[in-house]
Amino acid sequence: MNWLVVVAGGMIGAPLRYLTDRAVQARRDSLFPWGTFVVNISGCLILGVLTGATAVGPDLRLFLGTGFCGALTTYSTFSYETLRLTETGAGVYAAVNAVASVVVGLGAAFAGAAIGQWAWS
Repeated sequence: MNWLVVVAGGMIGAPLRYLTDRAVQARRDSLFPWGTFVVNISGCLILGVLTGATAVGPDLRLFLGTGFCGALTTYSTFSYETLRLTETGAGVYAAVNAVASVVVGLGAAFAGAAIGQWAWS
C-alpha cells in the first residue's frame, strides 16, 4: 500500500516541477537554468522541513518526501543542463549552477530542518 502513497505524491510533484520550471524560465532571459534551480531548492527546503518535523507520520513522509519531493526535484535535469552549458561554452554558468545548487540546496535543507523542528516538535 505504501507505493500508492508514493505514486500519489509523484502525480502532484512531477507536473508541478514541469509547470514551475517553464514559468520561472519564461521570466528569465538567461542561459542559467533558473527553473530547475528553483524546483530543486524548493524540494530541498520541503524535504528539510519534513525531516525536522518529528511529529509527521510515516504516510505523510512517504507522500511528501518520497513521492512529491522525489518527483519535484530532478538531479538528472540538473546534470543535463550543466553538461549542456559546458558543451556550449558557458562554463562559468555551468560552474555557478553546480556550486550554487549544492550550497544553496544544502542551506535550504538545513534551514528547512530547523523550521520543521521548531514548528512541529
